[in-house]
Order: sequence, then C-alpha cells, then structure tokens
Amino acid sequence: MTHFLHTADWQIGRQYGQFETDDAAMLAEARFDVVARIAALAAERAVDAVLVAGDVFDTQGVSDRSIRRLFAAMTAYAGPWVMIAGNHDAALADSVWSRAMQLGCIPANVHIPLRTGVVDLPQASMAVLAAPLTQRHTYDDVTQAFDSLESAPGRVRVGLAHGSVAGRLPDNVDATNPIAPDRAARARLDYLALGDWHGCLSIDERTWYAGTPEQDRFRGNEPGHVLDVRIAAPGAMPQVERVAVGRYRWSAWTEAVSLPTDAQALAGRMAALRSEDVLRLDVQGHVNMETWEALQRAVDQAAAQVRALLPDLSGLRLEPDDADLAELRASGYVGEVAAQLQAMQGDTAQAAVAGEALRLLLRFQRESVAPGAAK
Repeated sequence: MTHFLHTADWQIGRQYGQFETDDAAMLAEARFDVVARIAALAAERAVDAVLVAGDVFDTQGVSDRSIRRLFAAMTAYAGPWVMIAGNHDAALADSVWSRAMQLGCIPANVHIPLRTGVVDLPQASMAVLAAPLTQRHTYDDVTQAFDSLESAPGRVRVGLAHGSVAGRLPDNVDATNPIAPDRAARARLDYLALGDWHGCLSIDERTWYAGTPEQDRFRGNEPGHVLDVRIAAPGAMPQVERVAVGRYRWSAWTEAVSLPTDAQALAGRMAALRSEDVLRLDVQGHVNMETWEALQRAVDQAAAQVRALLPDLSGLRLEPDDADLAELRASGYVGEVAAQLQAMQGDTAQAAVAGEALRLLLRFQRESVAPGAAK
C-alpha cells in the first residue's frame, strides 16, 4: 500500500490589497498556518510522502523570511516531501527556489526537482514523475515526457505537474501550460497529482486537482482541502479522500432588497456569520430611510464579527416614503432638494453622491426637528 497526501497552490506570500491592513495580514498568515496543519496531518496519518503540485510561492519576490518560515512550517512531518515549481514560482535560472538553496533552509527530506524527471522513493514503493515549470507560460505539454520516463519495477507511478487539463476546466479557454486529459493512461500512471486550479476537482479516477488548501478568492469551487491518496499496488485504482484543512470560508452574496422584510432576512443571514467568514456583499434595490439605516447597522455588526467584509451598497437606492417626506417638510425648499437628489440617483455617474447626500439631508432634518434639538 502506497499512501500519500496531494496538495498544491499554497501561494505563500500572496497579498490581499482589497482588504483592510489587519485583515490582509491575517489572511496572509493563514497560508503558513495551513501548511503546518498539512504537516501535522501527514504525521498523524503516517503517510509515505507529501506531494505539492506547484505554486508553493505566489511570486518570485517573496522575502527571505517568508521562504524560511515556509520550510519551518513543514517540520512536523519528517517524511519525504516532493514539491515542484508552478507558473507563479517557475524554476528560472534566478528564482525563489535558487534563493531557498542559497539560504540553506531546505531540509534534507524535501525534494525539489528543477527539471522533468523521476524522484524515486523506494521506502514508499513510489516513483514520482515530476514536471516542474521552468517558465511562467508554455504552450507545450510538459507532462508529455512522462510517457517515456521509466521507473523501477514494482513502483507505484505518480505524476506531479502544474497546468490546465485541456478542455476540462471551467472558465479556461486557450489556457497556457496545457496537460493532455488522458496523460495518466498514456504514461501508465497510477495517479496524476495536479496543481493550478484552486478548487478540488477530479478529472478522472486517476487524475485530480487538490486545489488550494486555504481559500483565497470568491469562487465556490471546493477549495480548502488536501487529498489523502491510497494505492494498494501498481495498477490498482487509487482511493482518494478529500480532507478539509482550510480555516476561512469565502462567500460572495448579491442581494436584491426592496421591502423591509428583505433587509431583515439579509440581516439575519449576516448575523449568522462567524470569525472564519470572508464576505463580499453587493446589495441592490430601493429602500426607505429606516430600512437603509437598519441594513447599515447590520453590515457594521457583521464587519465586527467576520474575518473580513467587503460591502458594496452603491446599487442600493434611497426612496423616501411618506414618513421620510413628512420629516423633510416636503412642500418646502428642503422637499424640492430631496426630490432632485432622488431623481439624480437614476444617473449612474451621480447615484452614489446623490444617495449619500439624500441620506445626510434626511438625517440632518430628522435631528433638527427632534425633541430637545437646538433651535
């Protein structure tokens, strides 16, 4: 029985510029944390090896400290690691990998092949046919070499590559770094471990994308896993188990609000969010002032309880109801200004400014007529 973990797309050093500084720092830190969890899982399950299918680093320019921290995070598992370069960290002449070697921080149990070839792991009865990328983009199938690579008799043959399986990935047209969909069969592979697609995806029974172990974008394609793979003997069908290891859950909500009950329902959903949630919220529709303020309170409360929240209320139009207009004394000058601002919300270029001005006008007028307000 050969038993290993398949993971990919760690993207160490990734930046999250769309978030607040504190949130971005925590999301970046989570990428180191999940590597430590993978190492602990490998030790706990006593696997024969851990295979990392490219994009270990997000850029070639990660700091020396990040390189050292990455290898330090792997120390819980003392067995063999095999990791290859992907398109983000291609094995160029001067690369993040050459820096790691110069720093002397790569442990002896970590194999980093910089050219296509076979990494033989006799204790695991496994031969890893590795195809690291040596440039960011190529239109040649680097796994074609697997067809002619030989391995020692009795070894389970496992391919390790980074790229796009032709015609099998969503949103993938004329992709670079192509991989033939039948490569496992052509190269007599018992399993083909792939990276590049950030979701967990089975191409066929022997060909899998592990996906990124820590979700990093608003796409519901089953990220946040590693794959536990067991192969009884050469030629046997692999048994693949998805193991959840990610911490944060990224969601994107697009909501239409027109009634107070719509806002109440949305507020209830946001109240159920927890510290592991990262939410992008796009709200559209039209509401009165009371509903808009209630919704804003719900957004503010959610922002305090989730890891990160990116709200966009620019598509939410304020339409004063009779009570709002009564507060504005709609028959006077203030009412005329309110009517103009309300109309301006229909102009895309002016909608955001007009909506904010109308909300401020309503709030100011409400406060000026409140009992005890200054005369």
